[in-house]
Amino acid sequence: MGTPPVIAVVGPTGSGKSDLAVSLALELDGEVINADAMQFYRGMDIGTAKITVPERRGVPHHLLDTLDVTQEASVSDFQQQARQLIAGIHARGKRAILAGGSGLYVRAALDVLEFPGTDPQLRHQLESDLAAHGTAAMLDRLRTVDPESAGRLSDDRRIIRALEVYQLTGRPFSSFMPRREYYQPAVQVGLSVDRAVLHERLALRVHAMVDKGLLAEVRRLDAQGLRRGKTAPRALGYSQFLAVIDGEATVAEAAESTIVATRQFARRQLTWFRADPRISWLDWQDPQLVARAVELCR
Repeated sequence: MGTPPVIAVVGPTGSGKSDLAVSLALELDGEVINADAMQFYRGMDIGTAKITVPERRGVPHHLLDTLDVTQEASVSDFQQQARQLIAGIHARGKRAILAGGSGLYVRAALDVLEFPGTDPQLRHQLESDLAAHGTAAMLDRLRTVDPESAGRLSDDRRIIRALEVYQLTGRPFSSFMPRREYYQPAVQVGLSVDRAVLHERLALRVHAMVDKGLLAEVRRLDAQGLRRGKTAPRALGYSQFLAVIDGEATVAEAAESTIVATRQFARRQLTWFRADPRISWLDWQDPQLVARAVELCR
């Protein structure tokens, strides 16, 4: 018998991916690999709804708590780590199960996708050019070498990255876009949600995070350098509650803006995953959810 397919449990935030991954691991003798970029961070537990040790029910979990909040998450590093873990899990005769809603990270693990390198000196020069000339000028520069990326990007960080890639490789950034082609056999299970119910659930979840001590968690991470990080401070809830620490918002206002941002994020996740025809969708509230998911993965 050949190597079994990698399993990926995907869907919007709050849909129950972590729980389903644990249930599948228990049924199929598997191990779980985290594919939620914000759950790489040590100490970011409440605000990311990180699965607790009791909730893991004895199932080994990988790539949780691997970074400090000052470190930058890297999709290419994740790809390398995830593929090594998948190979190791399969070598032990177990099933590898990815779980997470960071779409690009899931695709980095599953799909044929190459990542061009980086050059800190060149990056620094491009960031200096951005500060001196502004976004519009950098976008014009990108348009001359990679019109496709220029038409798609508006975020400063991504514009800089696209220019860096072109200068390093001589290839447009758009040529590195992923293809829907599995790197190795895979099965993707998507959790299909009722949006109105999900919206209500996300609001309740944010209020529960506040009750569990989200503000104290953000305060503690702020002391550890959260604001110096490039990735971590952008996490849902963390930027909103940094505003509370700065006296720019009340806890109630921060909770409300977190709810709005989380609902918007869930909508973007659904758009991303719905675009992939290879995902098999299951109703997140189906009483037979685990049995149906097991059937897809056997």
